[in-house]
Amino acid sequence: MRALIQRVTSASVQVDGSVVGTLDLADGRQGLVVLVGATHTDTVESSDALAEKIWKMRILDDEKSASDVGAPLLVISQFTLYANTAKGRRPSWNQAAPGTVAEPLVQRVVDRLRELGAIVETGTFGAHMKVALVNDGPVTISVEL
Repeated sequence: MRALIQRVTSASVQVDGSVVGTLDLADGRQGLVVLVGATHTDTVESSDALAEKIWKMRILDDEKSASDVGAPLLVISQFTLYANTAKGRRPSWNQAAPGTVAEPLVQRVVDRLRELGAIVETGTFGAHMKVALVNDGPVTISVEL
């Protein structure tokens, strides 16, 4: 699995003009926007491991993790994280798992984060989404398991 984690001071996601997920960050709090992609070989175990890594990654102020301060997360499925750009100008998506495989794995990341105590908002799997965020730092971390 792959994730792109961004430390943010605000974030929201819209589908068809309606906000479906937002991070309520007040008084200078930080949160994380997490774009998650799955490939053909990913498993429930890799979803769980990714969730735990995200939750405990020390990328907030004072080297704190989301688990240390209860920072909320906005998790959005993102098959384009598996774009193959080796040839030509048009990316290939053959490394991305099909929706029937990827959706339950991405949902498992969300479920595991919630089991760990996270407040998690989400986008809508497979939908055209508009994501708005203010990257803080900027801090953007790529994780692959």
